[in-house]
Amino acid sequence: MTSSDKSDNASDAPAEHTGIAAQDWATAAADPQYRAAVVDLLGALAYGELAAFERLAEDAKLAPTLADKAELAKMASAEFHHFERLRDRLAEIGEEPTAAMEPFVAALEGFHKQTAPSDWLEGLVKAYVGDSIASDFYREVAVRLDSDTRELVLAVLANTGHADFAVEKVRAAIDKDPRVGGRLALWARRLMGEALSQSQRVVAERDALSTMLVGGVADGFDLAEVGRMFSRITEAHTKRMSALGLAA
Repeated sequence: MTSSDKSDNASDAPAEHTGIAAQDWATAAADPQYRAAVVDLLGALAYGELAAFERLAEDAKLAPTLADKAELAKMASAEFHHFERLRDRLAEIGEEPTAAMEPFVAALEGFHKQTAPSDWLEGLVKAYVGDSIASDFYREVAVRLDSDTRELVLAVLANTGHADFAVEKVRAAIDKDPRVGGRLALWARRLMGEALSQSQRVVAERDALSTMLVGGVADGFDLAEVGRMFSRITEAHTKRMSALGLAA
């Protein structure tokens, strides 16, 4: 994801993996329901990475300096590499990558249409705040996956450098004109609401994913843990807002 800085949620991972999380893919995939859930997860991530590449390339057009354009181009390249890893993994396990991504196109495109940035700064905040919420969600799920899938998911959520870049540019803009902070704070709150709604929609519409999350397979969350998970995601969002110099 575009801006995934290492969140504090990683410290919530269990010290020792149990159940499916202690298995490799070959063993865990014998359960067809678990396999379907992982295909959904990789499909959603792959399309998210492809969309992140496209958005960064578009954001580069709004960049005020050549140095900024070059920085965003480098990040876009990293996102496309993440997409390639996910695409290749889907093919490796016998799944057609486009078919795996297709169920998530409408929801993600809807989110991006609802949250189209109007300028360079809004684009930076969207990448840093909006995409990081999705990354936190995937990290929460990753700790319950088989070892091979978990390693891949965490690798493609690695920081592309956008976090530090966004914080530097947004803070500099606020220092130059403090009024910018209020506008961007409202924008970030909107992104938070839309991103959480979109995550919940995607899970609800995919039976395999929802079953995995709520106790069915892969040592899923119980309903109380789902609530705690979203609380942790909200807490991480508040910390990111603070890093940007914005009120949560």
